[in-house]
Amino acid sequence: MKITKLENLYCSLFRALPLASEAVSPEIWSVIARLRGNIIEAFPNRLIVDCHGVGYEAIIPISTFDHLHPTEGATVDLRTHLHIRENAHTLYGFATEGERDVFLLLIDRVSGIGPAIAIAILSGMPVPMFKSAVVAGDSALLAKTKGIGKKTAERIILELKDKVGVTDTWQDAASGEVSTEAADAELALIALGYKQVDSRKAVRAILDKEPGSTAESLIRSALRSLQS
Repeated sequence: MKITKLENLYCSLFRALPLASEAVSPEIWSVIARLRGNIIEAFPNRLIVDCHGVGYEAIIPISTFDHLHPTEGATVDLRTHLHIRENAHTLYGFATEGERDVFLLLIDRVSGIGPAIAIAILSGMPVPMFKSAVVAGDSALLAKTKGIGKKTAERIILELKDKVGVTDTWQDAASGEVSTEAADAELALIALGYKQVDSRKAVRAILDKEPGSTAESLIRSALRSLQS
């Protein structure tokens, strides 16, 4: 199977994790990042995929169903996340890396948001619309999603925009103010729990010395800098 640039970035990120100051949850090592196989059953909220004789059930947002138009017997390639709880291991599947990134951002960085609500948000609006709503502070738009009230919508905006600071990276990447490599590195560091301002400062310091650095090398060097 062909390994994408983003998957290589994830692998690099995982290899760098032991440098972090906080203990890494054992859940992060139980990762199924990609699933490719033939569709056995297709429903708007889930797919069952045959991969080498094993049928995997993946919970999906409606946006993924609409993007893939899955039919029984067709080959599908899903970006996935294995969510582990004490009483269940649930696999979530996505058509694009952008969908998975928003899903992980919501469940990892916004208090009170679990997989069900994150899937509902992705089912209710495209990723670019979600990002625009958060950047603009449009809680009314987010609150239109089923299961998302006004207070939850406001909390999502507050925590992503003010506490996590990810919206600055989204805006700057869209405008071209930061390169794709720098934006990928910043978002990876934010996913590890670092503040956006600290992540950007570390990445820029490295780019000043090594302008042609890849996202992978930026992550490694930034982690060393942030831990020093």
